[in-house]
Amino acid sequence: MSGKDKIALITGASRGLGASIAHRLTKDGYEIWANYHSNHEAANQLKQEVEAMGGTCRLLPFDVTDEMQVAEILTPLLEQSTPDVLINNAGFNKDTLMMWMKSEEWQSVLDVSLNGFFHVTKAVLLGMLKRKSGRIINIVSTAGQSGLPGQVNYSAAKAGLIGATKSLAQEVVRKGVLVNAVAPGFIETDMTAKLPVDEIKKTIPIKRFGKPEEVAGVVSFLCSEDASYIVGQVISVNGGIYM
Repeated sequence: MSGKDKIALITGASRGLGASIAHRLTKDGYEIWANYHSNHEAANQLKQEVEAMGGTCRLLPFDVTDEMQVAEILTPLLEQSTPDVLINNAGFNKDTLMMWMKSEEWQSVLDVSLNGFFHVTKAVLLGMLKRKSGRIINIVSTAGQSGLPGQVNYSAAKAGLIGATKSLAQEVVRKGVLVNAVAPGFIETDMTAKLPVDEIKKTIPIKRFGKPEEVAGVVSFLCSEDASYIVGQVISVNGGIYM
């Protein structure tokens, strides 16, 4: 799948990993459909950056947890075009030990990762199946593979998304749609900015945090023809912290 004249829909695209993935897929020649929730300033900054690279960026402000919002924004676009690539990147954390975790802290984290995946993927999937081609890449986490204390909600959400990745991959592979996941470890983003970096680095075999561009590079590979025999896999980008 060369990127020329193709479309990549990225959820949670306005900053962090989503923005890095948008930059990389722009370099690969994709038109970017950039979903974001409410950070208009960051979204407009991304649009300017993509356009400065010679690309095209369509901003799609909607809450992935709201099925009606997803349909309202995506349906008119999907009637005209189906994205060739869907990157389910939207997600966030509300870390605390389970004994102190509030119901809202549990539910909101699961809603974004799991309900967001369901609403957006279901909207896009029919067009991919009719066309008999497409790539769906879910951004999960090492937390969903190994578990992390203080992240029962986030680990559950990402573990659930790993399971959904493998099940959906089996459902649609014969129709030419390849589904995989990328599992970042500790990456230099806003989500990790407040962590005790020096202490965590000691636990990582490579002794550093990853860069968003390193995750984006793996996503780019999974979008390419070189990955045409890879399906239902979880590719870890974690510096060896979980093997």
